[in-house]
Amino acid sequence: MIFSYAPEAGAETLLLRGEEYKYLIKARRHRVGDRLAFRCLKAPQTLYMYTLEEIGPKEATLRLESQEERIVAPHKKLHIGWCLIDPKSIEKVLAQLNESGVTQITFITCKRSQKDFRLDFARMERILEASNQQCGRSVPMVLETQRSIEAFVQRYPHSVLLDFGGGAITSDLEVVVVGCEGGIDPQERALFVSERIVSFDTPLVLRSESASVALSNKLVL
Repeated sequence: MIFSYAPEAGAETLLLRGEEYKYLIKARRHRVGDRLAFRCLKAPQTLYMYTLEEIGPKEATLRLESQEERIVAPHKKLHIGWCLIDPKSIEKVLAQLNESGVTQITFITCKRSQKDFRLDFARMERILEASNQQCGRSVPMVLETQRSIEAFVQRYPHSVLLDFGGGAITSDLEVVVVGCEGGIDPQERALFVSERIVSFDTPLVLRSESASVALSNKLVL
């Protein structure tokens, strides 16, 4: 773990209790004298360094040693317009996408998306918070929704579509639409001119989540 989130990060004295205490003291086995890093979700650009001063049976006390603005963010931007699939499949790869450096995900209700899917944004935010603490990312990923591909293209006119029969994926792409299971409806594909359709150089059919991960690895890492 690179750092931990704490609402009180920045205070001269920081108390660890509950799950935070169990994880850092019992599981990670930190001892008196260890230096630990913290960030506050409300101002994640600042990194606070604390020294562990005292460990009790149910809480631990830390003293603030230093603080500095330390922004850790991907070098490149990638915004995925992701046609809605089963939220369980999204959650399985969300941490991977976050760690690889995806800047933003917009979940789009496409013609072939199952309409009964419901996204749990609170759960996804918890997944991203845990991922940030593990990979060190300070700039959070942005999550949003759009009612259709047409609405998405109107808002992001420079977006391209990942689909079969397209051109090569170039390093300058920043906004890419990934289809759901069953692919893109022809009416939706028609929203993109041929020059704005790209594909992987493979004859294999990728699942939607596999395509999203492969795209992030190719364009960001």
